[in-house]
Amino acid sequence: MFLSVIVAVVLLVCTPFVLSRFVDLPKNVKLLFVAQPLVMSASPVIVFIGGILSTQLASDPKLATLPLTLMILGVASASIPAAMLAKYKGRKFATLTGFACAFLASILAIIATQISSFELFMLASLFFGFSTSFVQQLRFAAIESTQNLNDVPKILSVLMLSGLFAAFLGPEVAVVGMHIIDSPHGFTGSFAILSLLIVMAALVMTGFKNPEMQSEKEHTGSRPFSTIIKQPIFIIALLTGAIGYALMSYLMTATPLSMHQMNGHSLEHTKLVIQSHIGAMFIPSLFTTWLVNKFGIKTLMLTGTILYAVVILIALSGEQVLHYWWALVLLGVGWNFLFLSGTTLLPYSYKENEKHKVQATNDFILFGLQALASLMAGWTLFNAGWNTVVMSAFPFVITLFIVSIYFYRKEKALAHN
Repeated sequence: MFLSVIVAVVLLVCTPFVLSRFVDLPKNVKLLFVAQPLVMSASPVIVFIGGILSTQLASDPKLATLPLTLMILGVASASIPAAMLAKYKGRKFATLTGFACAFLASILAIIATQISSFELFMLASLFFGFSTSFVQQLRFAAIESTQNLNDVPKILSVLMLSGLFAAFLGPEVAVVGMHIIDSPHGFTGSFAILSLLIVMAALVMTGFKNPEMQSEKEHTGSRPFSTIIKQPIFIIALLTGAIGYALMSYLMTATPLSMHQMNGHSLEHTKLVIQSHIGAMFIPSLFTTWLVNKFGIKTLMLTGTILYAVVILIALSGEQVLHYWWALVLLGVGWNFLFLSGTTLLPYSYKENEKHKVQATNDFILFGLQALASLMAGWTLFNAGWNTVVMSAFPFVITLFIVSIYFYRKEKALAHN
């Protein structure tokens, strides 16, 4: 079984060099393609086994989603420091700092599973969140590695495609790790393997070259922050990314608990659904560049919103494995379209000397809402059931429809103001 992890890592290293034969990729983007999923694997590990492990460690099963919530709170709380560190110390230093947080989190999780400490596992999850805030900044590092905004959808699509490897590696590491180190509740080996992947990512990032940092003259002419955030293009970019991410987290967090804990579906079936979902989050990146060039960001955004509406219909139609699978796969595709749309539109809202504060604000709100969504997922599921979890997402999908249709009608005026 461990061979599958090794094969995935080898393929990950080779893929950006194969892609570069068809797409012109800066060296930085190739390195980010390899390093990002090695550290991103922590998120699917926590999503897949965090709730299951927490039900064994915590005194109250209703606290099962608390580690995931703390991880996302860590993302939100560290998003501003991560952006500021990148501003003053450069992307490379900031990224390696984030990787150090991930390595520390892995060590804490190893100890927590050995001594059966829920509190220590929550602390580990928080540090995983800190590290993820730095990893999320890598998309901006990729954007800054090109001088042409028209190349942004292409570069983001390639970088998001690397998440496919995280989709496979995370759950695979979780399952494989159960069999290599004995522990009272399992999963010690999972975090041990994860720590090795993080070290590999740090080694890859040593070859990263910082995009040019701002000179002093670039700090002149900055607009008041209130002016920036009142722009319709900023509001659209923020709402598209934040609501899309929060709803995805809300339904994804509740799914393993609903499947395995409440409906008795096997761990293997639960792994399949989560793995398929995370794969669906990134596989569309193979063709999103073509979709953007052919139909535009406005169509991609509206399509993502329609997919979220279909997810609600499927999730309400039953609680068999197939229902969960289709709902989570379409949820992943919808997230890809919405997140790519929001991230692509965000640079149109700021000037070069405004980017760090705007990026930090965007990520703070985005991941703050995601944290709230993941916390509410467990509480709503255990108190009101799966159908209530799904129905409560409906008003937010309506909001996405309003935002998408408005942008669809006003795209040219908004993106070129």
